[in-house]
Amino acid sequence: MRNYSQNSPEAIARLLAIFMIADGNMDPRELELLEKLHVYHLINLPRKQFAQVLRDVCDDISDEASDDGSIKLLERERIDSLLADITDRRKRILTCVLAMDISKSDGTISDSEMALLSHMMKSWGISLEDLEREFAR
Repeated sequence: MRNYSQNSPEAIARLLAIFMIADGNMDPRELELLEKLHVYHLINLPRKQFAQVLRDVCDDISDEASDDGSIKLLERERIDSLLADITDRRKRILTCVLAMDISKSDGTISDSEMALLSHMMKSWGISLEDLEREFAR
């Protein structure tokens, strides 16, 4: 995977992109949600650059495919490495909230999205109460 600076908008966008493809199907409602929630503004990354990060994630992952074409998108080592790129607590909380919204934008949270969200929150020491406390203001 490409390297991005810690806590950079691109590092956050990459995690959100992983959530968009985690269930193996990027739903148009996920893209609509990015606009509706002003995600580009919230993470300080223009739409065009977010789209480039999404393309780069897909390219990087396909480059890592095995000979039979299988891809291990949610491999723990990969995910832990991506999570380590976000160290700022407020950015972690923002990323969790946006990831949760992306995951449920198609009407259901898939098992893979739930596992990824749960792992991310556990790794970062963030609870649902933390998310509610930060965004209920």
